[in-house]
Amino acid sequence: MKPQLANRVQTLTPSTTLAITAKAKELKEQGIDVIGLGAGEPDYNTPQNILDAALKSMNEGHTKYTPAGGLPALKKAIIDKLERDQQITYQASEILIGIGAKHVLYTLFQVLLNENDEVIIPIPYWVSYPEQVKLAGGVPVYIEGTAEQQYKITAKQIKEAITDKTRAIILNSPSNPTGMLYTKNELQEIADVCKEANIWIVSDEIYEKLIYGDAQHISIAQLSDDAKERTIIINGVSKSHSMTGWRIGYAAGNKELITAMTDLASHSTSNPVTTSQYAAIEAYNGPQDTVEEMRAAFESRLEIIFPKLASIPGFKVLKPQGAFYLLPDVSEAAKNTGYDSVDAFVEALLTEANVAVIPGSGFGAPSTIRLSYATSLDLLEAAVARIDTFVRSKWQEGLL
Repeated sequence: MKPQLANRVQTLTPSTTLAITAKAKELKEQGIDVIGLGAGEPDYNTPQNILDAALKSMNEGHTKYTPAGGLPALKKAIIDKLERDQQITYQASEILIGIGAKHVLYTLFQVLLNENDEVIIPIPYWVSYPEQVKLAGGVPVYIEGTAEQQYKITAKQIKEAITDKTRAIILNSPSNPTGMLYTKNELQEIADVCKEANIWIVSDEIYEKLIYGDAQHISIAQLSDDAKERTIIINGVSKSHSMTGWRIGYAAGNKELITAMTDLASHSTSNPVTTSQYAAIEAYNGPQDTVEEMRAAFESRLEIIFPKLASIPGFKVLKPQGAFYLLPDVSEAAKNTGYDSVDAFVEALLTEANVAVIPGSGFGAPSTIRLSYATSLDLLEAAVARIDTFVRSKWQEGLL
């Protein structure tokens, strides 16, 4: 029997990240030495103190339901973290804990959007933003942040895109896939436009602990009382504490929105995983030295890999300020090696050079590819060397 699928899922775009990952896995299972640079997670295990806290919680019998919006002790740990890191004060009623930041975002859009409400999304974007907006009946409105703008959008662009249907804007700083951060002045200009238009700000800050050089993470909610009131911070322990599989994220913001999100969660997920919540309490309250250790390792890899990648013919790449991704424009490389699209170039990299990267088409930037440096330096250097050899061997005569 052929199912009649709901309209809401028939418009979804399959994840290019998962498709490439699946193809790379298939090749590895055939014994082919594929190097995967598609990972969206740290290559470190969860720190031992967090593992110990999780085991302790289970041994003490903390294996039952918790409140739908999360354990009070974890909310307190998050409140303390936001006060400590962002100097913003929240109440427990303004915090929702969910099953990873992705599901928290999903829940937010479900309670925030009505049919045909518009949400402004910067390009390049994380792959799930448009799909989640569409699943909530909303309409993604795209604004391109060009390479000349460091892949960031401006307050002027936002103002021109706002209509009477605009409900919110999504900001992701540091960004997946670009690694770029918004400065305090840029955020202030954006906050002023949002205040004037009376729209919500969804601030995805999941990579806030992975910052490099002189860059500084600033939450737009820090800037003023008004900015805080209209901002919903989305964050979690996945990237900062290498806890992707534990699935703990949170939202901090307007009490009425958080209450509605909690009510929805009570009918959809019951509660975040109990053991994971106790692990997250330790992540926020315990020692933070492993967070810095991981950040420093990523920065060291970036410093070594960036110049090597930038020297590949036809690759144009900006140096990221955070996260663990590089987003080179490879349109020239694809063209001069005989491919009619970057997607075809990516497919050839996988099948011929045995390097898996993510095509930028999945992020709204079809001239680019995304590479993750959340893997060992040896593998990174080997992968970049393979890409370089691949490009130079296929480069059309007279163009190199």
